[in-house]
Amino acid sequence: MTDVQPVYNVPALTVGSALVIGDLHIGVESHMRAKGFHIVSRTKEMLESIEGAADDCVGRLVVIGDVKDSVPGSTKQEYAEIPDFFERLFERFDIIDVVRGNHDTGIEGFLPGRVKVHPATGMRLDDVGLVHGHRWPSQEVMACRTLVMAHNHPAVMFVDGVGKIMTEPCWIRGRFKAGSSDAYPVLPERFIVVPAFNRMLGGSPMNSEDVEPIGPILGSELVDFDGSRLYLLDGVDLGRRSDLMVRKARRGTPRASVGDGGP
Repeated sequence: MTDVQPVYNVPALTVGSALVIGDLHIGVESHMRAKGFHIVSRTKEMLESIEGAADDCVGRLVVIGDVKDSVPGSTKQEYAEIPDFFERLFERFDIIDVVRGNHDTGIEGFLPGRVKVHPATGMRLDDVGLVHGHRWPSQEVMACRTLVMAHNHPAVMFVDGVGKIMTEPCWIRGRFKAGSSDAYPVLPERFIVVPAFNRMLGGSPMNSEDVEPIGPILGSELVDFDGSRLYLLDGVDLGRRSDLMVRKARRGTPRASVGDGGP
């Protein structure tokens, strides 16, 4: 079985000798500046973080979708930064793969020719399937033991006694309910959802009753999403999603469903 381990305090996963990340969204700062926010590019910081997350035994990088931010179209920032970003990564990694995400229209025009671009239906590394998560994977990818996805930018919501809200990025680990389905002769045993690598994106609180998971898999009956476990980036196991749910109180103040004395 391929060893799959999160990198401590970094939204990255080691799969054998490969480093797996998702949701770079290079160019998001341009869209934020257009809305009046004065923000400089953090692409260089992301590059340094990727390099720092890879230990000596890692020689391959897999980006599971959303390299760029604009959809449709592209920004000057994306044209200026994405090609150099990947050329710099080739100074550290021998092989780089990109699995197409929903923001990656025309991504081949931004990437060095050495980058292998895979379809949205995913790719495999031994018994681990890798997809962005906005499309159904191929049967070959779903016949893996572990399916790794991005796309949802998962976070966990915390609410204190006076209703103050804080969110933190999180990992999601869960299991498939069955071994096969009408569309797939073989299904994975488990799934992992990786947090967005670009910290500027924030996250969607997966323990909020107001947030539904996006993508066909997490929203389907194939997985036990309520029974999945949420983990902070430092590895703290917060527990089952169903036990961490946050709901709206009568006056609109979010209230934790467990441990806060609420109804």
